[in-house]
Amino acid sequence: MHRLLLIDDDEALAAPLASYLARFDFELSAVTRPSVALARLGEERFDALILDGMLPEMDGFAFCKRVRGGPEPWREIPILMLTARGDLTDRVVGLELGADDYLAKPFEPRELAARLQTILRRTRLSPVPAASAPLALWRFEGLEIDTARRQVTVAAGPVDLTSTEYELLLMLAREPGRVFSRDEILNQLRGQEADIFTRAVDILVSRMRRKLEPLEALKTLRNAGYCFALPPVGGRQGGGEGGR
Repeated sequence: MHRLLLIDDDEALAAPLASYLARFDFELSAVTRPSVALARLGEERFDALILDGMLPEMDGFAFCKRVRGGPEPWREIPILMLTARGDLTDRVVGLELGADDYLAKPFEPRELAARLQTILRRTRLSPVPAASAPLALWRFEGLEIDTARRQVTVAAGPVDLTSTEYELLLMLAREPGRVFSRDEILNQLRGQEADIFTRAVDILVSRMRRKLEPLEALKTLRNAGYCFALPPVGGRQGGGEGGR
């Protein structure tokens, strides 16, 4: 059973949505105010957040930014924005602030369930191995990926990536030098056919570049896509599937 927290000021939405999502092994709790949501996040564990864009106290975008800048457990929790603010600009802002997916209202509950399943499948953490077990380390010039603990480290220290950013980095780093098109990236990350919103990939790459600076780990090939540009150091250890 996956625990979800809905933050939406439409009180009438919670009960029917909870009933529907229960069919897919989701347990939905709902709050109408961001301050209550933050308090719940400090006391309980949730597997994902469903976040409205228009809320009292602060809008969903400010709330998303607050969560991503909060304690370490909050930075990894998947966020799906579910809002009537569905134009391209709002989608771009939501993804830039760290949302993992964006679904516009009105929406089909089945699509919401499918997107939640995809996010949780993509971001499910692997068990940390025993101390005696070999670590799955991918070493590159200036960067290390510990796929057992889902940690990325550069010379300056650990890098805080969202779950989606981490999965994209892992996907590219598996095959250094291979060029992935935007559609390929969307298909693999979302687990569904890419739609016209390929701009989402550009946003993810831009966020990752900022976090990995001054390394030039991600290379853009105009009209082609992206590739991982750092050479491996001493090969990979412990396998390379990243717990998938």
